[in-house]
Amino acid sequence: MVVSAVVTGDSNTAAPAGDRVDPLGDPFLRTRFAVPSRPATFLHRRRLTQHLDEGLQTPLTMVNGSAGAGKTLLVADWTASLDRPVAWLTVEAEEQRPGTFWAYFLQALSTCGTPLSDRVHCPVDPSRVSHKVLSEIAEDLVGRDPAPVVVLDEFDRVSASEVAEQLEFVLQHAGSGLRLVLVTRNEPMFSLHRYRAAGTLTEIRDAELALNPEEAAALLELHGLTLPAGAVCSLVERTRGWAAGLRLCALAAQESPDPETYLKEFEADHSTVADFLLAEVLRRQPPQTQDLLLRVSVLDRFCPDLVNGLTHRTDAGLILAELHRDNAFVEQLGQGWYRLHPLFGEILQTHLRVRHPGLEPDLHRSAAQWMRRRGALPEALAHGAAAADWGFTAAAVVDDLAIGQFFTGLRSDDLNELFSRMGPEATGPAPELVRAARDLAHSDLDHGVAHLHHAEAWLSVDEDDPATTQLSWAFLEAVAARLTGSPARAEQAAETADEVRQEVPPHLLDKHPELSALLLTHLGSTRLWAGRYEDARAALSEAADCPGGILTALPREESMGHLALIDYLNGWPGRAEDQALAAMTETERFSLPQPSGSGIGRLVLAAVAVDRHELGRAQALLDEADELDLDTHDPVKAAGRAIATARLHLARGNARAAMESAAPALATTVASPWADSLEQLVTSTVHLAEGRSETAAEVLQHLPEDQPTWRVEAAHIQLAAGRPGAAIDLLDSVPADSRPGPAVTVRAALVRAQVAQMAGDTETARRFVAQALILARRERLRRPFLDAGRWIRPLLAAAPLRALAAEWLLPGPVPGNGPPPAAGPRPAPIVVQELSERERDVLQRLAQMMSTQEIAVDLYLSVNTVKTHLKSLYRKLGVNRRSEAVRRARDMRLL
Repeated sequence: MVVSAVVTGDSNTAAPAGDRVDPLGDPFLRTRFAVPSRPATFLHRRRLTQHLDEGLQTPLTMVNGSAGAGKTLLVADWTASLDRPVAWLTVEAEEQRPGTFWAYFLQALSTCGTPLSDRVHCPVDPSRVSHKVLSEIAEDLVGRDPAPVVVLDEFDRVSASEVAEQLEFVLQHAGSGLRLVLVTRNEPMFSLHRYRAAGTLTEIRDAELALNPEEAAALLELHGLTLPAGAVCSLVERTRGWAAGLRLCALAAQESPDPETYLKEFEADHSTVADFLLAEVLRRQPPQTQDLLLRVSVLDRFCPDLVNGLTHRTDAGLILAELHRDNAFVEQLGQGWYRLHPLFGEILQTHLRVRHPGLEPDLHRSAAQWMRRRGALPEALAHGAAAADWGFTAAAVVDDLAIGQFFTGLRSDDLNELFSRMGPEATGPAPELVRAARDLAHSDLDHGVAHLHHAEAWLSVDEDDPATTQLSWAFLEAVAARLTGSPARAEQAAETADEVRQEVPPHLLDKHPELSALLLTHLGSTRLWAGRYEDARAALSEAADCPGGILTALPREESMGHLALIDYLNGWPGRAEDQALAAMTETERFSLPQPSGSGIGRLVLAAVAVDRHELGRAQALLDEADELDLDTHDPVKAAGRAIATARLHLARGNARAAMESAAPALATTVASPWADSLEQLVTSTVHLAEGRSETAAEVLQHLPEDQPTWRVEAAHIQLAAGRPGAAIDLLDSVPADSRPGPAVTVRAALVRAQVAQMAGDTETARRFVAQALILARRERLRRPFLDAGRWIRPLLAAAPLRALAAEWLLPGPVPGNGPPPAAGPRPAPIVVQELSERERDVLQRLAQMMSTQEIAVDLYLSVNTVKTHLKSLYRKLGVNRRSEAVRRARDMRLL
């Protein structure tokens, strides 16, 4: 988006207004804030500037005309006489994204001397802007007197309706504190009919922009031409008053011995006029100037040094200044930069291809090399791609150490689109690394790893490859290691990166902090997959603390999400929740696009919600993760999804569905001990639910000894299978120094309590239940008590345990606080497991007094399957008979 005007940028939620960088971390280009200067032959048009003056009474003014109609210079001339601040912002096609647009909008206001207050935060994600920021902008503009004028030139380049809707919102809520002027070639995506109906729109269109005979005569006189009135009228009629056409006429006819006759010989169609007159204008220019104009036509913007490089001259500065002074087709942007009028540039490119076929790629290649030397990577890449020089273009990415940008969500879409045109003819380490980055960023492991191996082969042949190439390869090795679950490969990649990092220029490491942050995140994720929790925590914590603002926001969020998962696996749901929420806040405060890495945080929150028996919330979080299109090719994320989903199915009594969810179909180099433990536990639970207690116990024989969470859950299953001794042995095998969290200790205490209760030691059972209640209350853990079964209900119903369970686990106030309860039965405890869908079907038929055989026929089930559902139903409702089940279900409003 060109932004030609006057503004100062803020940084999103944290950076002060003085930070002069755009959402991608690049400095704001001052040339984009320059009001176009008027050439010596510019015609001041009083009737139109008066119309614009009248437009100050309306919030919105639109100057809509075709290319070359004189829109931009008209508005520039008008703003020169205003006694109020004017922010000029010229929109560029490649910067459509809302975040970038509003960052430049704010920078324009600041540059023109009317910055908004510090409470207005500038977006830092190029792709989006929050509603809060828009509200802040509008609120800050309310009441400004005089209201600043914001000119958005070339607004037709904005094709995103979102930007137009946001502008309308700010314009509406800023009231009289903002005057917006849109300069455009087509109808903007505004609700113009509403503005017209309300009388709040000023419009200047092609018909009004067209020069009348008097203005055309004055324009010709500025070019030294005096024609009879009839000839001027004829010229205006045939050009339809088109400003660019008339100016081209004047330039072409200046040296003709008979201008009047000359101007009668061309067709009136715009494109024909342009082609014909341009040829005449070029023919009358000195050869060196013709050559310069043709060569710079491939550039969006240019300065004398760049033009000298393309033309092999040393006097481009003088020629450009003269061209700007003599006509309106070379526009000065300020700070020594120029650009061609878009229409003029398009036609020059056509003539370039005719006069010098094959030269255009060479010009793009030279421009790319010049831009690369100046550190303008995006423009270097664009010109390199236009030249189809993919070796250079890929090397520019690798040598700049920008390979990590394929994975940050900022420029990844632009890079993917640009390199999608790279064919197989491009060979060498850099093209292979870029191909590997594109594929791995999309979790295309087969192709990504293949390209990575090809790059490694190239590197082994040439040991003199730059350190940036070797570091880029090591980084992609870490990505591949993460996606394939290869801890040894990840460690080797990290060691290689540490070695070659010493040889990389420090300024490149400072420029791309995302590379180190991403590498640490991948290393930590792979260590976590291997069950090395503390080693993983070390790498992930370092990644979470990486500086770099928006450049490292995604790896910081990813690492924090992994840290949350570690906390959850260690039995600390509260810590896991805090860490997951902080991770999500990290991306939200930078307004990063979704999907991002935030899916893993939602998975952790879903698992915590299941532990708290907030099943609706858990399902909603899983649905959100699905909407984020979470990358299930990442082993840790896939396993995190398996944990949350399987636990939710178990909570709902769907053991078979839980077993299907617990084993994601991923091929990894190394098996994960905790992911495998989950699968074993769920499989054992299914066997137990279906009456195969011995098989259930056998499945649990190979759980890792150093992971308390799984051993405690296995103890619960052993106890349910009628093996109290085995359950206690498992609990006693938990290392004393493992320091498990409350989710583990609560379950362990309940297992010991049940064993004590089975042995007739009610006092010990109460003590362990009390311990569990105290720990669980802080974490709001309800599932362990729901999973405990019927044995715990009498204990919870009696004081003092009821006091510990009141209001958060059992209904009603704490005994002894407030008036005594009314006579009658106590309310049913909420510690009843949620019924599965099939169990609800059976329950409904029980209420209809149907027999077991009738239920089986009605539901197309076997009698034995119905009996299994009945047993589970009775257990969950805490009853022994059909009639009690129906009565209890009605009390609980399940029927």
